[in-house]
Amino acid sequence: MVSAFLLIIAGSTAQGPGVQADASAASYNPHAAELFERDWVLNQWAKQRFDANGDGRISLEEAQPAAIAFKEIADGNSDGRVTPYEYERAREFILARY
Repeated sequence: MVSAFLLIIAGSTAQGPGVQADASAASYNPHAAELFERDWVLNQWAKQRFDANGDGRISLEEAQPAAIAFKEIADGNSDGRVTPYEYERAREFILARY
């Protein structure tokens, strides 16, 4: 399960901290929504922060900035990839903080 998420996250383009993420063509990942459909913790976090239209679901467009933001949290060593260890630590961080 985690390895599938890592492939989805790897397709997202990371931006520097504090930079508003957008769903531009350069960062568009058509599988980003899957990340939030399969993981309840990430789904709740993404809905809280990125559900722009308030419909209670994360659309493909809303998933783009959410996936980028998750990658910023998860990529602890800033190598552009999220390992299973980094994924689990980021998930625990989100669960504890949000």
